[in-house]
Amino acid sequence: MNDGRHRTGRKRWPLLTIGGAAIAATVVAVAVGLTQVAGGQACASVASVAGTVSGVATHYMLQPGQGNCSFPFPPGGGLYVALSPSEYDNAAPCGSYLEVTGPDGSVRVEVADQCPPCAAGHIDLSAAAFADIAPLSAGLVSVSYRVIADPPLPGPLAVRVKEGSSRYWLALLILNTGNPLAAVQVETAADGWTDLVRASFNYWIAQSGAGPGPFTIRLTDTLGHQVTVSDVRLEPGVVEDTGAWMYGAGATTAVTTDRPVPAHPAAAARRSTTPTPRPTPWVAVVPEQAAGAPRAGPTC
Repeated sequence: MNDGRHRTGRKRWPLLTIGGAAIAATVVAVAVGLTQVAGGQACASVASVAGTVSGVATHYMLQPGQGNCSFPFPPGGGLYVALSPSEYDNAAPCGSYLEVTGPDGSVRVEVADQCPPCAAGHIDLSAAAFADIAPLSAGLVSVSYRVIADPPLPGPLAVRVKEGSSRYWLALLILNTGNPLAAVQVETAADGWTDLVRASFNYWIAQSGAGPGPFTIRLTDTLGHQVTVSDVRLEPGVVEDTGAWMYGAGATTAVTTDRPVPAHPAAAARRSTTPTPRPTPWVAVVPEQAAGAPRAGPTC
C-alpha cells in the first residue's frame, strides 16, 4: 500500500543567520540544536511557558496531494505548517491548528505536514502564513506558537476512502476536525464498534476491512467531542461531505467536555461512552534522525 509520504516537490527559501542567540524563556522544556546556516550557527532553546512554545520558523511550498497528513489539497487560504518529527508524532496533530506569532503579527495555521530535518521547536510555515508574520526575505525568524482548542471549523466533516480500500481492507482520512482526533471507529454487524488504527500518513485503517459499506463511523477528538456519521460509501478516492460538524452550533451529536485546554502539546484524555484507544500524547522532545535521506535543509 501507499505509505502516504509526499515529501518530493517541497520548495524552501534559503535559511539566514539568526546570530546564535538563545531564545529567552522562563521554563525550558527541552534544549536542542537548531539549523546551522550559511555564515554562522543558529541554535536555540525550545521553551514552553503556559502552553506556548518558543522556537523558529522557516517557509516552504506544499503542492496539492503532498504532505504527510495526506490532505488531498492544501488547507484553505494556503495557511499550513509542517512540524518536527517529535511534534508530528506519527500524525497525531494532523488537522489541528496552531496560532503562530512572529515579528510582524500572528497567524492561524493548520497542521498538514512533517518537516524531517526540523528539530523540536522549528516549524516550517507555508509562504502565505510566513508572510503574515515576517517578510519572506527573512527566511528564518524567531516565533512562539500554541495549540488552539476548538478553532473555527472550515466546514462539515468530510471522509476520504483511500485508494485500494475494499471490503477486506479499509483506510479512511477524516477532514475538518478542528482538534486532533483521538479515535475513529467503524460499526460492523459482526463485531459492533471496531477501532481503527492511525497510520503515520494520517489514514485510519481497518486491516481486515469492515465489509462492503456503506459504513457508520464514530469520531472522538482529544477534547472529548464525539460525532457519529452514517452512510459513508466505499468509494475510493472520493471526498464525501458528511454534513455533520465535529463541534459548535452545527454539531448534533457532539459530547463536550469541561476539561481545561491542554498545555502544548499534550493531548487531553477524552470522554467516551465506550472504550476507545488512548490518544498518543503530542509532546515536544528531542527528535531522532528521520529514516531515509533527509530532505533539503541543514541541521545542527
